[in-house]
Amino acid sequence: MKDYDVTKIKNIAFAGHNGSGKTSLAEAILYKAGASDRLGKTADGTTVCDYDPEEIKRCISIGTSLASFEYNDYKVNLLDTPGLFDFASEMIEGIRASDTVMITVSAKSGVKVGARKAYAEAEKQGKSKMFVVTKIDDKDANFFNVLTELKTVFGPTVCPVVVPVISNHKIVSYVNLIEMKAYKYDSNGNAIETDMPTAEISEKFEYRIDGLIGAVSEAVAETSDELMEKFFEGEEFTQKELIDGIHDGMNRGIITPVVCTSATEFAGIDMLLKEIELLLPAPHEVETVGDSEVKCDISEPMSAYVFKTVADPFVGKMSFIRVMSGKLKSNSEVKNSTSGNTEKIGKLCTLCGKKQTEVPYATAGDIVVASKISANTGDTLCDSARIVEFAPMDFPMPCYSMAVKAKAQGDESKISASMQRLTEEDPTITYVQDENTKEQIISGLGEQHIEVAVAKLKNKFSVDVNLTVPKIAYKETIRKKVKVEGKHKKQSGGHGQYGHVWIEFEPCVSDTLVFEEKVFGGAVPKNYFPAVQKGLEDSTKKGVLAGCPVVGLKAILVDGSYHPVDSSEMAFKTAASIAYKEGLRQADPVMLEPVGELKVTAPDDNTGDIMGELNKRRGRVLGMEPVTHGVTTIQAEVPMREMHDFALYLRQVTRGMGSFTLEFERYEQLPANLLTEVISSVNSDN
Repeated sequence: MKDYDVTKIKNIAFAGHNGSGKTSLAEAILYKAGASDRLGKTADGTTVCDYDPEEIKRCISIGTSLASFEYNDYKVNLLDTPGLFDFASEMIEGIRASDTVMITVSAKSGVKVGARKAYAEAEKQGKSKMFVVTKIDDKDANFFNVLTELKTVFGPTVCPVVVPVISNHKIVSYVNLIEMKAYKYDSNGNAIETDMPTAEISEKFEYRIDGLIGAVSEAVAETSDELMEKFFEGEEFTQKELIDGIHDGMNRGIITPVVCTSATEFAGIDMLLKEIELLLPAPHEVETVGDSEVKCDISEPMSAYVFKTVADPFVGKMSFIRVMSGKLKSNSEVKNSTSGNTEKIGKLCTLCGKKQTEVPYATAGDIVVASKISANTGDTLCDSARIVEFAPMDFPMPCYSMAVKAKAQGDESKISASMQRLTEEDPTITYVQDENTKEQIISGLGEQHIEVAVAKLKNKFSVDVNLTVPKIAYKETIRKKVKVEGKHKKQSGGHGQYGHVWIEFEPCVSDTLVFEEKVFGGAVPKNYFPAVQKGLEDSTKKGVLAGCPVVGLKAILVDGSYHPVDSSEMAFKTAASIAYKEGLRQADPVMLEPVGELKVTAPDDNTGDIMGELNKRRGRVLGMEPVTHGVTTIQAEVPMREMHDFALYLRQVTRGMGSFTLEFERYEQLPANLLTEVISSVNSDN
């Protein structure tokens, strides 16, 4: 195994909108670098990074995949992340393990929400960024429009580095603004140096070249006082000054280079590999998240971070680890400072898609995979000589839920065990039992997220399930005070049964039955009081309207009678139950529905639509609060029965920019116009 110095390692996450060409770009890079011997296609399911059966079937990336390769004495770890918002946790994990985020933007469709989200996450985690304008060969591509859009959306840090020369709507060549050289590409994607463009080739290009060179020089000048002075004096920067300036500016977050490529024609791929080598910061130049005391140095005590977990049905649990300092060795013991346990590290390997290569160790800055360790995503592994703990990742909360039921009887325990492994793999999936409805509920970030989780249950763990819309936990209560009689009298040879009670029922504030007795003169003996209370408690499990649990009920035993021979605890329980049914019918029973506290964060442009939608869903808007420029949080109270598909609505109306949290607040009376519909739906569920 070749040893890589920390200065010779590059960790890159590919992120961006779904369909912007991340996986195709990774495929072209791997092929051009000699890491794969054929160029796979997403549509054919033959790419290195999309190898999961669900990814091949759906032709999308679902999980972050690792593709490590060697190039020009460098070790490059590519992390190809999904662009669909349902799999946001995978993007967050990939960005956490990287030092640079390459954000793909289609030259055809321009800046989409996925690019904005990837940029925001890279900013949040303090990573350097680069824009890769993909699909430059498309007939509808417009690089310079996209470049203008990038500058408008992301500001003055955007700096062009590789640009196309276009004549008669066709790409003539590509100009590297650092080298100040132009290249053409043959049919095999090999670069051939050509003449720099003149006004004859592209009418506007001479003007554009000057402007673009000026933009690069100005961006580089911002990185140091010496370069700024040279810039003001009108001196041209050397190639080394440009490279060092962009490298430094990227690391400090003040320069975001823009390059362009065609993955199908390999155009610009060689230049991108060169930029990976020259411009992107190495791990030791990047400050460690959550603990600046830890230096990315092989001579330091070992520390590492588990950024992703995969439940593999054949290999077992696979933990993706970014080594932060020192050396992580196979067949060693390390401390898990998050759990406090000792971890036994067995086999270590590097991945290129699904291809595994066993390695004896991994050094500071590198990424490696360990099998069958107990650590979970977000755990810190370290040398017991120096205990450190890195900051956890911040994942979005699950917002879309479905009820899960096994198709085959007896599979319930298998579902639970399999779901535990899936929730280890994906922190944005939860699996719980609803206390009120007793249903098993799976929650995630969207419809497709849940569908994929169910498909994994079937493919990985041979568990087949049905999904249904979760039941709403309705309750019942009363609105007026009544006094009723309950009498149970039965004679059938031998001992009979006799229980007789008078009970007052009235509304109160309580989730459980409040029971009192005010019996005078021993009309009901004290030893039967517990039986009356038990009979009432058992009865409150079902109301008289739809059979839902009853809350807010106070029962006072005021009178009754007994028989010295025929009375028994069972008879008084039955009498109490009779009184309960009669009493609730007379006491103006009503249905209660759960109401949640909703906080929706969305762009200002969408707040009017969202508030209109909440009114349609019987919500009450309580207030609005600005969060950042152009983003507002709406606070409201909304009935839970109206919110099942709100996640899908919000994603559609905000194009993925909106998010929300919904937490149970209290119960409120169900409107009378919905009573018949709810009673019917509850009875059909039962």
